[in-house]
Amino acid sequence: MTIIPRTSGALGYTMQVDRGEQVLMSQEDLFNRIATLTGGRAAEELLCNTVTTGASNDIEQATQLARAMVTRFGMSKKYDMMGLEQVNNAYLGGNTTLNCSAETATEIDEEVLRLIKEAHQKARDLISKHIPVMHEAASYLIDKETITGEEFMRILRKYIPENPEKVS
Repeated sequence: MTIIPRTSGALGYTMQVDRGEQVLMSQEDLFNRIATLTGGRAAEELLCNTVTTGASNDIEQATQLARAMVTRFGMSKKYDMMGLEQVNNAYLGGNTTLNCSAETATEIDEEVLRLIKEAHQKARDLISKHIPVMHEAASYLIDKETITGEEFMRILRKYIPENPEKVS
């Protein structure tokens, strides 16, 4: 993670590193990824008492992922394994087409919103539980401008030494 702008329009950058080659992702993995994407906004809300445009790309990615979970991956209690969307020209941009009624499309939007809200609340809960870690990591970033996963884990272990891999 860095607080140095690395791309046009970004005021900082967080890169999620996968643990090796992963072809299949579970519903829990995808939900946790959405929670991670909502973490920046959650931190703004909790620590700065405001929201900014900084989370716009994360919001877009979280929405796309939640929509795919509901419409293409069969990861919705409401729709089970019903295919509601298909990807056209996967190698040329991958635009999608919904295969459902207008009423179902509205319900899909509600299901996507529910998933994102639950993930956002998970992010808020995690941040709330670990405010001292957030403050120390923020101080580190202000001083060094960039923090690696290893450096962050060192900070985290100060507060959660028993099992740093399982933060809940």
